[in-house]
Amino acid sequence: MTFAGIGLVALIYASLDYVTLPPPLPGYVQVRTAWHPSEAWLYDRDGNLIDSARVDFAARRLGWTPLDKVSAVTRETLVAAEDRRFFGHGGVDLLALVGVARDKAQGERARGASTITMQLAGYLAPDLAAPGSRRWWDKIRQMRAAWALEGAWTKDQILEGYLNLAGFRGEAQGIGAAALGLFGKTPDALARDDSLLLAALLPDPQADSTRVARRACALSHEKDCTRFAGEAASMLGPTRSLALDPGLAPHLADRLLRKPGLRIRTTLDRRIQQFAITALKRQLQGLGGARARDGAVVVLDNQSGDVLAYVGGIGGASTARSVDGANAYRQAGSTLKPFLYAQAIEKGYLTPASILEDSPVQLDTASGLYVPQNYDRGFKGQVSARSALAGSLNVPAVRTLLLVGVDPFRDRLWDSGYRGMTEDGQYYGFSLALGSAEVTLLEQADAYRSLANGGRWSPLRLTADAPHEAPRKVTTPQAAWLVADMMADPNARAATFGLDSALRLPFWAAVKTGTSKAMRDNWCIGFSDRYTVAVWVGNLEGDPMRAVSGTSGAAPVWRDLMLALNSDRKVVAPPRPAGIEQRAIRFANHVEQPRLEYFLTGTAQTEVAAAPQAARRPRITNPVAGSVYAIDPDIPPDRQRLAVGVSGEVTAHRLLLDKRDLGAADSQPQILAAPGQHRLRLIDISGRVVDQVLFTIR
Repeated sequence: MTFAGIGLVALIYASLDYVTLPPPLPGYVQVRTAWHPSEAWLYDRDGNLIDSARVDFAARRLGWTPLDKVSAVTRETLVAAEDRRFFGHGGVDLLALVGVARDKAQGERARGASTITMQLAGYLAPDLAAPGSRRWWDKIRQMRAAWALEGAWTKDQILEGYLNLAGFRGEAQGIGAAALGLFGKTPDALARDDSLLLAALLPDPQADSTRVARRACALSHEKDCTRFAGEAASMLGPTRSLALDPGLAPHLADRLLRKPGLRIRTTLDRRIQQFAITALKRQLQGLGGARARDGAVVVLDNQSGDVLAYVGGIGGASTARSVDGANAYRQAGSTLKPFLYAQAIEKGYLTPASILEDSPVQLDTASGLYVPQNYDRGFKGQVSARSALAGSLNVPAVRTLLLVGVDPFRDRLWDSGYRGMTEDGQYYGFSLALGSAEVTLLEQADAYRSLANGGRWSPLRLTADAPHEAPRKVTTPQAAWLVADMMADPNARAATFGLDSALRLPFWAAVKTGTSKAMRDNWCIGFSDRYTVAVWVGNLEGDPMRAVSGTSGAAPVWRDLMLALNSDRKVVAPPRPAGIEQRAIRFANHVEQPRLEYFLTGTAQTEVAAAPQAARRPRITNPVAGSVYAIDPDIPPDRQRLAVGVSGEVTAHRLLLDKRDLGAADSQPQILAAPGQHRLRLIDISGRVVDQVLFTIR
């Protein structure tokens, strides 16, 4: 051959080599390392799978499935259907290629000659199997890629890679996703018929059930294939979940699982989580969707701060199932009162035996009059602080806030973990005593846990790898213990809740309920020596509940959980810390029955009475500053008088309306005034103004 001929041959060879050169393919280890499932998984503290979430929506796939985790019948069936000489060829089935050529020469429909190795090469380099790549040089590229794979991968690795990368149906990629999504099984549990149906899907993953059944029958070499029609229809019916988990913590999974393939071990206890779900589901079913649709539960280990149960909702009649009720901000209601009384006791403003007035009160605020009411719209007169807290009375709580101050109370709540309170105290006003601020169930549980731990607060732990932070002192141990003792006193709450409510347990437990404005939220939070349980019931869309009281909503769930958690152990009341003494006390005027009471050392009393009038600061109680009164034109003016009310020792005081003397302050005068703004002043014997109010008559 001439030099020119040799050069031409070399040029043709080089051109053919260039045209048919396959792209570089990754190795087996590289493919395994780069594999990322579309799911992420959540485990409990003992490593039990409790939930999962899909994170990657490009394709639906699970973890990489090793070949030995695929049933033997599935491996054999798929190889027989797709490449029966797989273990005998070097990547290209030459006999199959000859058969294809013969069929074409005879004008028959040619069968495919693509081997498993060639298909895997197409998965690893998609341009090898791209639409339109049917030209002869494209086929040679794929064949060369298959030969290269056979030289770098073992047969088992090639089959394993093929089973994991193959698309079986829709967006399900790999044998793991196909087995779970189509049959609800793991790959090692697939039977012969399952394998035949999977093999029937591979040539055309979007085929209908009739075509799939027909091909499965052909692969089975059976005469009677009627069963395949039903099996194919069932397989291609509604897609099953790709999760093997029981779906016990979907809201926490959505919160924590953010990256594909992530595996997080939480602090949850699967057994406690399941019981919390059951208790909440039973209660919501009993209430019915017309009364309350949603609920949430959090259970804590007091010592460690581990979250043992996290139920953000149970579905059911809910119209907002995806909302996490355990981490949603809702109005707190009366659940903030224990921290208010603890602060007042700590400062020495109150003792558990202190007398508070449960009577109507009007407070002048920047936005107008604030007139707190009790839950039952009634008033109980003089009550002890113990009874006021245990019975959840509103007016005594507002009077206690006047002692403590709104800003100091707001700061105490912030220190107790209520981090949603980002405004200053004046923003919330006196209604903060009644829980006008918004809090989460997690915040509630951890704040109450601080009372169980003697006034020491630390962050909760949701994951097993979260650090244990050193607790910091928020409330004194003495004040925390006294408030817990008040909340655990069934006799003190009997006037409001009765002696046999859902709050009463056969062992020591401190508990507080709360209901927000317009019955939108119902809370029950309490603790024993080891556990804190917090429950919320309401409607996540914000509409009011119907016929749900303070103890008929969340309290039964709290009770069920407390009984279950402490069923196999002896609950011990917290030991009394140093700095607290016990005294037998009696109340003047029989305000309450004599009893044994606890006091901070140095504040104990044996007889408790309300302060006499002479000891009270003289002040005008009616009209209230800032109030507006309207004259009715249909009533004679002299019949529309405004009574003046004063408190304290006022025998030597006088009242002035604008510049007119109304007489002695204790003579109970009445005001007959023209429309306009008026100033009423209370002056002592020396002429000094003791108190004054501005009001308007229209």
